[in-house]
Amino acid sequence: MRKRTRTVLITVSIALTLIALAIVLYFAQRIPMNPPGTVGNTAGNINNGGFFCEHEGTVYFSGVWDGGLYAMDPEEGNIRLLSGTKAQNLLAGGNYLYYFQTESSDGTRADFGQMLGSRSFTRCKLNGKDATSLTRDVVVTGQLVDNYLFLLTTSKSGISFYKMKIDQSERTQLADYIINPACAADGTIYFNGTDTDHYLYALDAEDDVVREFWRGNLLNPVLDGDYVYYMDVANDYRLCRYSISQDAIQVLTQDRVDCFNVGSGFIYYQKNSSSDPQLKCMRTDGSEVRSVAEGNYTNINMTSRYVYFRAFGDDSTMYHSPLGSDSYSTFAPPE
Repeated sequence: MRKRTRTVLITVSIALTLIALAIVLYFAQRIPMNPPGTVGNTAGNINNGGFFCEHEGTVYFSGVWDGGLYAMDPEEGNIRLLSGTKAQNLLAGGNYLYYFQTESSDGTRADFGQMLGSRSFTRCKLNGKDATSLTRDVVVTGQLVDNYLFLLTTSKSGISFYKMKIDQSERTQLADYIINPACAADGTIYFNGTDTDHYLYALDAEDDVVREFWRGNLLNPVLDGDYVYYMDVANDYRLCRYSISQDAIQVLTQDRVDCFNVGSGFIYYQKNSSSDPQLKCMRTDGSEVRSVAEGNYTNINMTSRYVYFRAFGDDSTMYHSPLGSDSYSTFAPPE
């Protein structure tokens, strides 16, 4: 009898241990959900390649000098390498970074334990560890809204716009035409039409319902407070802003604009001109216009302290300028 009791106790003990281990493994592998209102990056940064992303006092960025994924303070101190991954469309939320990995820093396949390929949309911890491939689709652009990733992808079979939860579950096809999810706020994605018009639409990130928001004629909307900043398609892509509360349009510049970014009270944009191209800066109301750099520039990314940009056709050099300044210099790698 005692032997049988001892056997039962041992069996129960083993079972409880296995259950405890299963619980520990479950919680260790579970991806914690993000706080409400999470948005992965600013619309302006994403529309300019998403090479910089600021999250909870840390700036994450792709280093052009070696293609590595880096982190630093907003003041550009404490620069450290997270991984040798060439990445763009950087997003951050909760405990994780998300990015589209194109290749490793040396241009070869970046296989980490046969988990990642040379092209992958990836999730990793904020320290760059525990990288996990979420999809091998070619991501044109993507955004993180609360607990969902919204991805515009392309393949031989065409365009696909879908969402999936950050733990890779609940993948849902939303459209087979171009929807740019970059502009997001308060659980809603704002995008310009591409199918039959260029109106501004709103997509509820939770229930996937799309509604018409404003009958403008716009490209690349950026929501900042009460205003939607955009390129005016009907008027040679000049930069305008639309007041939601007043239902009124303000023209900010008559310059033809190639790309722009908005943040911290400033607008940076590339003036398209065959004779006088410039990277220009102004206040968000269109005042205090100044030239920052002569020539053609692209990939305008902003943080809370600096604006970063590249010369068109030069992917190996990044420039930076303190916000509001009319001078700039090379953003050099750490020594």
